[in-house]
Amino acid sequence: MFSYFMGLLLAALVLLVMYAIRILREYERAVVFFLGRFQSVKGPGLIIIIPVIQTMERVDLRTVVMDVPTQDVISQDNVSVKVNAVVYFRVIDPQSAIINVENYHEAVSQLSQTTLRSVLGKHELDEMLSERDKLNVDIQKILDEQTDAWGVKVTNVEIKHVDLDESMIRAIAKQAEAERSRRAKVIHADGEAQAAKKLTEAANELSQNSNAITLRYMQTLIDIAGEKNSTIVFPLPMDLIQPIMEKMASGKS
Repeated sequence: MFSYFMGLLLAALVLLVMYAIRILREYERAVVFFLGRFQSVKGPGLIIIIPVIQTMERVDLRTVVMDVPTQDVISQDNVSVKVNAVVYFRVIDPQSAIINVENYHEAVSQLSQTTLRSVLGKHELDEMLSERDKLNVDIQKILDEQTDAWGVKVTNVEIKHVDLDESMIRAIAKQAEAERSRRAKVIHADGEAQAAKKLTEAANELSQNSNAITLRYMQTLIDIAGEKNSTIVFPLPMDLIQPIMEKMASGKS
């Protein structure tokens, strides 16, 4: 009977020792409570917890990658889109993460969803598509400020997809086509204006020297002959033809 009692006592002692000895990995910390009150943050490595009197909560310090579910967002220009994102965060203060919030994972998830809808709702669709990096930074700053009291650091936010319905995709395609057409017309008009300016400068330069006009005529003849044409067009300056026309007019009179 005595041996049986000693065996039970020994087994209970072994169980208490096993419960008291805790091993924490390098990325883990233990928030220890003494009779329900916060005592200290321990770890990593081997720690001793007094059964019944002390309790502990494990906290993982590694970066958590959280997928934000798809959210229905109405942009500032009244376009309905579906947006999802990913949030990267980690615990930097285990005490605050356990004491100040019930479940920091769920809290960060819910805050990320509401912040995503709130921030994107203040921007137009074009900004969502073209200024995604700026929106990522804005959302990250808001989340980081809100989660600071929870001992959580939001390190990065990335908007993954901005999904549009088919009708809106067709409308955007038409808009892009019209924009490309407008740019083509503007470029063509700029080219015509530049060409007209250069031609005017060339005409002014040639008008100051008659020999320059003659040389230009000769260069034009060389260009025409180089094409192996059977017909040769020979332009005559008006200052050569004008005297002949005047003599013919005086002879008739």
